[in-house]
Amino acid sequence: MQIFHVFSCAYHFFFVPLQPILINDAFMLKEILAITGKPGLYKLLTRGNNMLIVESLVDGKRMPTYARDKIVALSDVSMFTNADDVSLSEVLTNAGKKEGLKPVALDPKKASNAELQAWFDEVLPDWDRDRVYPSDIRKLIQWYNILINAGITDFRIEEEEEAQ
Repeated sequence: MQIFHVFSCAYHFFFVPLQPILINDAFMLKEILAITGKPGLYKLLTRGNNMLIVESLVDGKRMPTYARDKIVALSDVSMFTNADDVSLSEVLTNAGKKEGLKPVALDPKKASNAELQAWFDEVLPDWDRDRVYPSDIRKLIQWYNILINAGITDFRIEEEEEAQ
């Protein structure tokens, strides 16, 4: 079954076949976006003139984002440690090992700061306690749960896979 997207221009309609969106976990973090002011995570679908078309990983709704929106790919995010910064892919991989690739049982909205820090100690023992705030850990847990619920379980970035 082929899926079409309908574009209309005045009185003309264009039917453009859409490629099914297959989740290739090895490079997903480059295509998964966080948008400031919008909850959840989004998958990059396509680029247009001065905008991106994204799809929510939570509810599957599609929407445009524009140049004025602050958009960050998860592959560009890192966490502070006492030595060097650690990429989010490594932190998510550690969280996946700890949780058995299941959603985190700890509710990030209700958990105390001590509970969040204890959980993060197991995921990334060398994290910088002065620069990583409980709100950062809450966001990490929310993102991890969204990715796991969307079926994304391999958090490596493309270059990391090619190097191996």
